[in-house]
Amino acid sequence: MMNSSDKVVFPFIINGLPVQAVYTQTSINEIFLPFLREITDLRKKKGKRILILLAAPPAAGKSTLCEFLKMLSVQTEGILPLTVIGMDGFHRYQNDLLSHTFVRDGEERPLTEIKGAPVTFDLGKLTDRIRLVASGEVCTWPLYDRTAHNPKEDAITVDGEIFLIEGIYLLLDEPGWRDLQMFADMTVRIIADEEDLRERLISRKVAGGTEYAKAVEFVNRSDLANARLCLSETMPADKTWILLHDGEYVEQRDS
Repeated sequence: MMNSSDKVVFPFIINGLPVQAVYTQTSINEIFLPFLREITDLRKKKGKRILILLAAPPAAGKSTLCEFLKMLSVQTEGILPLTVIGMDGFHRYQNDLLSHTFVRDGEERPLTEIKGAPVTFDLGKLTDRIRLVASGEVCTWPLYDRTAHNPKEDAITVDGEIFLIEGIYLLLDEPGWRDLQMFADMTVRIIADEEDLRERLISRKVAGGTEYAKAVEFVNRSDLANARLCLSETMPADKTWILLHDGEYVEQRDS
């Protein structure tokens, strides 16, 4: 952990890749630590497992943030440890996406071209598993294998007191998706400027080895549409955190 000009740098390994998370001490002291103390108190009052749903658009750094919150919960006295799981393991299998299509501009295309859109997730399976987690049962949870481009079933065991599930569409205001909120003890929404997200998405694709022109085409066709959907069609949350251009978080307060 390194500190410079109020910014704290935390090195992580996310999806097998080294990541440096940078947060300001202000965000930590005024948003993240109060949040962790609040959910610790909520768990103690409820007397059994609690579940938090966190929704954020792609490239908003939600996976890194959640890993940081997990680390912070373990390292801070008086706060119960946070377990983090994601919805990416509920992607439909690649063969399923290849055998199903959507229509754009009068042309039928495979669902693989819009992988990451709501229709490319197994909502029924996700709902059933979230129901189990919310009930307090010990169960398994799938993870997404980025090498095989498919879910890895029963990859981890869910057993703990405070669970945070992160994903793009966990608060999506569409039939079926909006039912997920009923299982949550608290909801968090992260929002960001669309152009900032576009730049982050392109940079992420290029860093992964995609040529710049192809990265721009893919982001404009797929990723940015998913980001817009998350920003515009997400239900109100108990907490809304705004990701600013410089990486600082501020909390949106009720007026």
